[in-house]
Amino acid sequence: MAPAEVVSTPDTLEPVIVTERVAHDSDDPAIWVNPEDPSKSIIFGTDKDVNGHIYAFDLDGKIIPEKTLDNVQKPNNVDVEYGLAWNYQKVDILVYTERVTRSIRVVSIPDMQFIDGGGIPVFEGEPAGDFHEPMGVSLYANPENGNIYAIVGRKFGPTDGTYLWQYQLETDAEGVVRGTVVRKFGGFSGKKEIEAIAVDDANGLVFYSDEGVGVHCYHADPAKGDEAVKLFGAGEFEDDVEGIAISQNANGFIAVSDQQAQAIRFYSSVNYRSQGSITYKALDTDGIEISNTHFNDQFPEGILVAMSTDKTFHYYDLRTIKNRVGE
Repeated sequence: MAPAEVVSTPDTLEPVIVTERVAHDSDDPAIWVNPEDPSKSIIFGTDKDVNGHIYAFDLDGKIIPEKTLDNVQKPNNVDVEYGLAWNYQKVDILVYTERVTRSIRVVSIPDMQFIDGGGIPVFEGEPAGDFHEPMGVSLYANPENGNIYAIVGRKFGPTDGTYLWQYQLETDAEGVVRGTVVRKFGGFSGKKEIEAIAVDDANGLVFYSDEGVGVHCYHADPAKGDEAVKLFGAGEFEDDVEGIAISQNANGFIAVSDQQAQAIRFYSSVNYRSQGSITYKALDTDGIEISNTHFNDQFPEGILVAMSTDKTFHYYDLRTIKNRVGE
C-alpha cells in the first residue's frame, strides 16, 4: 500500500513539475526529445488499465490530447527509440507492452500513428497467464549496424535463463513493422517479478530489476552472448528494486527506484558501485526515465521523470541530482 504522502525533510528532493493526473494508474514514463526544438519534447506515461492510455505531456506537465493514445488495453511499460527504417525513411518510435492482447505496439513519433499492423505478439507458445503477459520493455539501437530491438519481460517467468525475449524490429514489404525473436536470455531469482528494463545504447548493455534481489546486467547485442555481466544492488533496497534509468554522459550513473523507501539509489555506470541515494516526493515509484538534453531554462542539463502512485509523473531537475550523487 502506498503511503498517503512523503514526510519531507530538508534533504527531500522536490519536483520542478508535477503533471496533470491520469485517469487510472500511472506506471512508466518515456522521453522523446524533439530534434528540431527540445523545448517541445514530449514526456509519455502509461495509464495501466483495460481502458488505459499512453498519455503525452509537455514540459509543463500538461496533457497533450492530440498526442495521447486512448482505449489502450492495459499498457504497462513504454520506451522510445530513434531512427527506425520505415517506408524508405527514418522514424522515431514509441513501443509499449499491452498486457490484455499479449503484444507490443509500435507507434511513430510525433504523428502518433500505429505502424505495426495491429500489434506484435510476444511470448508465443508460453503457458497462459503470467508467463505470457508482457510487462517491461526497453529498446536498443545498435550503433554499429543500426538494428533496433525490443527487449521484453513478462509478469512472471522461468528461472532457466530465458526470462527476457529480444525481438528485432524490421519493416516488411507492405510497410508494417514486424518483430522477430532473436534470443531468449536473462536470469531470474524466482522471487517477486521483473518489470523495469533499461538499455544503455552507447555501451551496449541492458539492465533489469529482479525485484526481490537486485539489478542484472547483460550485453544488449545478441552477438555478444548471453553471459551475465554483473548483478548489483543486492541487499541495499528496503523492499522492491524497481524502475531503472541511465544518465548517459561523461560522469554517467544508473538510477534505480527504491520503491518503499520513497528514494532513488544511484550506481556508477563504470563499476556499478553505490553512489548513495536521494529521497524525493514521488510516491511508491515504479518507472523512472532520464534524459541529459538541454530542454529549456527549467531543465538546462536534463530531466529525471518519476512515476508517482497518485496518478501523476514528477519532473526533477537533473542538475540538482548530479550535484548530490556521490555525496
